Amino acid sequence: MSVSCDQPGLMSIEVAKAQISQLVNSVTQTEQIQLERALGRVLAEDIYSTIDVPGYDNSAMDGYAFRLQDLIELSTLTMVGKSFAGSPYLKHLSKGECVRIMTGAAVPDGSDTIMMQENAIAKGDQVSFTKIPKKGNDLRLAGENIKKNSLVSTIGKKLTASDIGLLSSLGCDLVRVYRKLKVAVFSTGDELMRAGDDYQAHKIYDGNRPAIIALLTKMHCEIIDFGIVADDKDELRKIVLQADAQADCVITSGGVSVGEADFVKEILAELGQIDFWKIAIKPGKPLAFGRLPNSIFFGLPGNPVSAFVIFNQIATDALKQMAGETVTFAHILPAVSVGELKKQPGRADYQRGKCYINQSGQLAVESSGAQGSGVFSSFANSNCYIVLETDRGHVQAGETVQIQLFDFTLL
Repeated sequence: MSVSCDQPGLMSIEVAKAQISQLVNSVTQTEQIQLERALGRVLAEDIYSTIDVPGYDNSAMDGYAFRLQDLIELSTLTMVGKSFAGSPYLKHLSKGECVRIMTGAAVPDGSDTIMMQENAIAKGDQVSFTKIPKKGNDLRLAGENIKKNSLVSTIGKKLTASDIGLLSSLGCDLVRVYRKLKVAVFSTGDELMRAGDDYQAHKIYDGNRPAIIALLTKMHCEIIDFGIVADDKDELRKIVLQADAQADCVITSGGVSVGEADFVKEILAELGQIDFWKIAIKPGKPLAFGRLPNSIFFGLPGNPVSAFVIFNQIATDALKQMAGETVTFAHILPAVSVGELKKQPGRADYQRGKCYINQSGQLAVESSGAQGSGVFSSFANSNCYIVLETDRGHVQAGETVQIQLFDFTLL
């Protein structure tokens, strides 16, 4: 009998994300910065072009500019000058005249067509052509790409390298963006060691906090690292208070599963309004979410893969929303499963996989290896999640599954 995610205490990932979205607020403070420093920042204003792009009619090819009717009537034209990018031919073309023109150069007044040089035969100043082009051939008109006063980038847009290139081409040197989101991070547990510490038996190195910090770095957050916090009630309360005072969001890993130290939950309940959810997702399930006096709180699972997946699938969209970014849907594609995939109904399963185009030209996917919540190496050779639906069971080779390509934060 299949297990429904609607059973008491088990919440679907869709419901969890919807509830979180209703509870978080976007930052409102903005700053104006140089465009060249704005990579990854979120626009706090709509941007309109102040110019036409291109700003003038110009040539798409190296060749000759002329009036098409002249070529039809005369077949041979007289070259009277040259037009280069930044150094145009400024006279009006008379009947029977043409101008040698370079790519990007302004088209002379009186011309309406460009012919590429490979189709031209020049003898002195006399030029003939091997074929008759269409009127407007290889001519780029002013405003053809972007018209003056048109909207080119919208509020909530996270600026990419191509955005910066586009805005720079419009003469934009300053942009108004939302301030960076401040995120405090720490791990909890007496069993944790920092990378670089001498190895101790019965302890483990903390991989969750560095991984979360790396994800937040790619999201261009301002990170406040509180390190590893021991299983001490007074120390934990002190760190939570400090983190809440300094950050918009506090993210911890560990201490949210059934059986964990009771004072973790006691302190969060004492300081804020925190719910402990069991999400119908694998790997993952335990998640603490709510509000501290000044910040949003995410308590991720202690298992490294679970923490990573819960962060990526649930916390990422919330952080984007808080940063003022317009949240978009994940890229989900159908793919053919190369091998068998094990799964029990009851929770949506985000298995790590590697997708590629097979010899038949189909998008195919295969498991990247062991899928346990502690097997972080499963991410090493992966480029996607294999998203197996809540009620789905085992998958046989050849069946179609849904895959979610890793976004920029994971690559």
